[in-house]
Amino acid sequence: MSKKELFLEIEEKKELYGYQIGDIDKIFDRIDNAPSNYHLLYQLPTGGGKTVIFSEITRRYLLQHNKKVVVLTHRIELCKQTSKMLKDFEVKNKVINSAIKELPDQDEYSCFVAMIETLKNRLNDDKLKIQDVGLLIIDEAHFNSFRKLFSAFSNAFILGVTATPLSSNIKLPMYKNYNELIVGDTIQNLIDKGFLANATTYSYDVGLTSLKVGINGDYTVKSSEDLYTNMVMQEKLLHAYTEKSLGKKTLIFNNGIHTSIYVYESFKQAGFNIRHLDNTTTAEDRKEILSWFKKTPDAILTSVGILTTGFDEPTVDSIILNRATKSLTLYFQMIGRGSRKLPNKDEFTIIDLGNNALRFGLWNNPVDWQHIFKSPEYYLENLRDDAEIESNFKYVMPTELAAKFKNSENIHMDIMEEFKLTVRANLKAKTIIDKSLDQHARMCVENTIDLVSARRLSKELIDDIEFRIKQYCSCLGNVSKNYRSWLIEDYITRLTVAIGKIYRIKLLSELD
Repeated sequence: MSKKELFLEIEEKKELYGYQIGDIDKIFDRIDNAPSNYHLLYQLPTGGGKTVIFSEITRRYLLQHNKKVVVLTHRIELCKQTSKMLKDFEVKNKVINSAIKELPDQDEYSCFVAMIETLKNRLNDDKLKIQDVGLLIIDEAHFNSFRKLFSAFSNAFILGVTATPLSSNIKLPMYKNYNELIVGDTIQNLIDKGFLANATTYSYDVGLTSLKVGINGDYTVKSSEDLYTNMVMQEKLLHAYTEKSLGKKTLIFNNGIHTSIYVYESFKQAGFNIRHLDNTTTAEDRKEILSWFKKTPDAILTSVGILTTGFDEPTVDSIILNRATKSLTLYFQMIGRGSRKLPNKDEFTIIDLGNNALRFGLWNNPVDWQHIFKSPEYYLENLRDDAEIESNFKYVMPTELAAKFKNSENIHMDIMEEFKLTVRANLKAKTIIDKSLDQHARMCVENTIDLVSARRLSKELIDDIEFRIKQYCSCLGNVSKNYRSWLIEDYITRLTVAIGKIYRIKLLSELD
């Protein structure tokens, strides 16, 4: 059998899709015609089959060139997945992990899969012969740690593969390490062609001006923990899940271990089927938790920084971003965990509790990756900041929620207008809060049949409450974040009491 016949047979066997074959041909055009030490970057959305594509590239390269291939990953799980995929493409490969100290059989292999630090150590120990390596493939190429090995492969063609060609370090832009970017198919096209599930995004306005940005350019864990562990945010999360994702297999992403544990405890107390996972979880427990998650239809898994890459569970129906991020890569990685298509799964739900969709755009919106690759500084500098996002918040009660208050004559209140009226009447500002509380309490009592139902209904007013408090604080002027948070928590507590008082008055009037 000729090499061409073998290529066609395996291509058909693996059922490579048209867009994948087209991109592979583009990449081989550069391999065949560009200088041998050319650095090429390739972008394709999560779920588009990047591992399939570079596995086929490896197979074809080894058929056509008398040189070896090295594939670099940044996590052990990805090493294993990559090695298995290469074997599926009939590429015999050897994984170089921390347990491999000697490589006496390296001449038997033409392809190696390794983590960066392990490979660096073996090269320093002079355990690996790399003079015959003609192609270096880098998975998740946006991570800058791979740069330290470029000099060791100065004569090899380097192919970086990523869903987001934006460097994890703004000081080390990708255009300085790669000569060119080839952009694959878009998320929307992959949805339209039936390769990815469609997403419905529900955004819940969250005040983020209390968050601080760290040296890595993203929000600090401490400031995120302070915000997302407070009672208001926990209530908002529970409400959002109950309203939009109840009964769905759900992944919740957080920015801190304490937040994730709070989420676990809150959901457990509410009677939901939930587990918690972070990087301190033992390998054995992690395996058991992920097995439970796979088998349990209504499972909820709350986690911290551990399931964004190297994790693939197609049955996920709902993604909750219980955090804010300034990382476009992380945004796409988190949502990508829910985008896998199945015969009985055409869509999934995104619940955004970090204004991320307002910052980056919806997950399936078009992205000019060439512009981001060439001018990352400009892109990052022009992202909408939190103050601008918040200034444009205007709460409109959802139609389905408003329908629950159909027995009330008026369910809206313009706090700004009420403040003007209060000033003219020479009244204290807090009378606005009292009036708002009374209206909310009456709405809950007028539209339910008992006290328990009324108090339960009040929990669905959290967004309206937050917006009214925000307007109230804006009228007052210079208000601290702590005072604003206290006002919200105090309002919720007082609302419960007010509902009880109005309900008792209602019962007495009915007895008379």
